[in-house]
Amino acid sequence: MSILDRFFARNQSASFLKKARPIVTATTEFEDEIAQLSQEELSKRLFAIKERTDGKISSDNDIAEVFAIVRESAKRTLGERHYDVQLVGGLALARGRIAEMRTGEGKTLVATLPTVLHALAGKGVHVVTVNDYLARRDGAWMGQVYNYLGLTLGVVTASGSYVYDPEHVSKEEDTARDETGSFRVFYDFLRPATKQEAYAADITYATNNELGFDYLRDNTAYDRSQIVQRGHYFALVDEIDSILIDEARTPLIISGPAEDAGELYERFAKIVSSFIPEEDYTVDEKLKAIQITDAGITKAEKMLGIENIYTEGGVKYAHHMETAVRAKALFSKDKEYVVKDNEIVVVDEFTGRLQPGRRWSEGLHQAIEAKEGVAIQNETRTYASVTFQNYFRMYDNLSGMTGTALSSEE
Repeated sequence: MSILDRFFARNQSASFLKKARPIVTATTEFEDEIAQLSQEELSKRLFAIKERTDGKISSDNDIAEVFAIVRESAKRTLGERHYDVQLVGGLALARGRIAEMRTGEGKTLVATLPTVLHALAGKGVHVVTVNDYLARRDGAWMGQVYNYLGLTLGVVTASGSYVYDPEHVSKEEDTARDETGSFRVFYDFLRPATKQEAYAADITYATNNELGFDYLRDNTAYDRSQIVQRGHYFALVDEIDSILIDEARTPLIISGPAEDAGELYERFAKIVSSFIPEEDYTVDEKLKAIQITDAGITKAEKMLGIENIYTEGGVKYAHHMETAVRAKALFSKDKEYVVKDNEIVVVDEFTGRLQPGRRWSEGLHQAIEAKEGVAIQNETRTYASVTFQNYFRMYDNLSGMTGTALSSEE
């Protein structure tokens, strides 16, 4: 059983594996009996457990029976049978733990076990992927397992929302999907739908960004009919360390246009361009913060022709000066952003990819535009904001998969 140790934190794996073994054994004991059932009987067996437990499945025997049903569904639809080690991984996820699984160890298949288990509560399960491609691929691929058991599946991406529909494809493509499901995205299995429909499904595959932004949009909606999400019951997060550690404090922001202040941005960019590091301002690299010194404040006051920037200029002048210094000291061209077609384009700090259309808030983007001498666009005002860390705290149950749990734990 030593191979199982890779799934769990060193200080927890031994005790967890000891508790997991009886459930793995019971799942295997159900296998021959479950294999004799027709598709209709298999689905009825699953929903009988739901009715008996009111969707709150906690006993070892009920968990083992659900796992055996999911295993049989995967065998029939995908031609893949969950290994015992994958059952243990599924149990860890079902109980709100983080399972360490490397690429190629079957994370996508393992996810079906806790997903079905929690979907029986009828409150919606969110399977969170890191990009649109994986959300569509995994939804179309694993949708076969869920659909076979009578569960519905939705997919939410930046490019559109869908519901899994097995009738939305030819038999030839259905065979091709099973052969190349790890590598191709099949839109034919995903029928375009509204976001309300996708979120109303028993299971929804979505990216962390779309989940967060849909939450913000729901909280700024004017009418109940505009709300798309239905609650936050259970989330299974792929690459959970990346989302909840690396990007934990990255804010998702919904903003709108504010009053025009282009002249002030240009004015303060010119003033700050003469500031000298350590003399007029200091930088805390770790906190990504700046502190303007008394010498810097005095220099700015002289160039503005005022005696006291705080009393004569008020909060507006103080804000513009601090933002201009942040733009100068903390944001470098061709690192945090690039200048393209007379515009400032943000560079994603985690992927290194350009993010056209994305803008920093609170006047920072305008300050950088003024620094680089490009056209200054209207300032935006933040209407709603949430970090990934705070968003995922709202779920009643949360678990995740990663390939680097041990190093992240350290």
